[in-house]
Amino acid sequence: MPDVTSRAAPRPPGAPDGGPGPEPGPGRNRHASRTRRRRDGFGSPGPGELVLRYTLLTLVLLLLISPFLWQLSTSLKSLHEDIYTETPSFLPEQPTLDNYAQVAETIPVWSYAVNSLIVAAIVVLGNAAGATLAGYALARLRFRGAKLLLVGFLATLVLPGEVTIISQYITVRGLGLADTLLGVALPGAIGMLNVLLMRTAFQAIPQEMDEAAVIDGATPWQRLVHIGLPNVRGMLSVITIFAFIGAWDDFLWPLIVLNDPENFTLTVGLQYLNGTFTNNPRLPAAGTMISFIPIVILFALLQRFFFRGVEEGAIKG
Repeated sequence: MPDVTSRAAPRPPGAPDGGPGPEPGPGRNRHASRTRRRRDGFGSPGPGELVLRYTLLTLVLLLLISPFLWQLSTSLKSLHEDIYTETPSFLPEQPTLDNYAQVAETIPVWSYAVNSLIVAAIVVLGNAAGATLAGYALARLRFRGAKLLLVGFLATLVLPGEVTIISQYITVRGLGLADTLLGVALPGAIGMLNVLLMRTAFQAIPQEMDEAAVIDGATPWQRLVHIGLPNVRGMLSVITIFAFIGAWDDFLWPLIVLNDPENFTLTVGLQYLNGTFTNNPRLPAAGTMISFIPIVILFALLQRFFFRGVEEGAIKG
């Protein structure tokens, strides 16, 4: 009599669920082992290392934002609060905006802000256009003296700004631009570092793309507009944002060039908040917030475009 008891056959691939699955074997063990190695590999930090990382990140964050938070707290404190106590109080007891109103009464803060905006706009446009053209010429065009010119750009980065500030002032004064906003913006209109950054970005574009465009009869200008610029928008966003921040926050150069109080930029005008016979640190703190908060708002609004530009500017091979 034949044995009617038979072993259940394994479910073939593609069979519907509900049937018996394959029994665990060496293959499944190897797959589980590889999964564990990917999840807990040599580069995966342990619990102690994760705690150390987050502790260091928190410490760095506190060091970076503590001055800003302290200035913000000081600007909101009233005259009845003592900010020189032995145990400083971080939170204002009676928050007030009177300090900001007093800043506007003491100095023409909005006029100074407009002057700073004009200077920053000139610097941004100069770097966006000049650094792009110079970087493209150094990276993609062939002409005599290109290497020598590149060495000259690198040499200017070695010298600190304080060394060349006298020669810059003599040049600006010789051009008749002393005590003008254009004279303030002119030295920073094209940054040598920005030129080198744009050169590096243009060099990352495959040479074959230019060669194909040359075969199709494209001019250098057409190659710049249709091939170069679409692939360097990320770097262009970088130099644009930091050119604005650098021009907005500059203090030493506008202080040297400008003499007429009507032409003062915001950073220079804020120095008049410290009186000769009175010293109220709440006013400089409020002025600092007035000059700093627009930068924070600007970066908060443009950061998604900044990172999107970096992603779009990547070369996909």
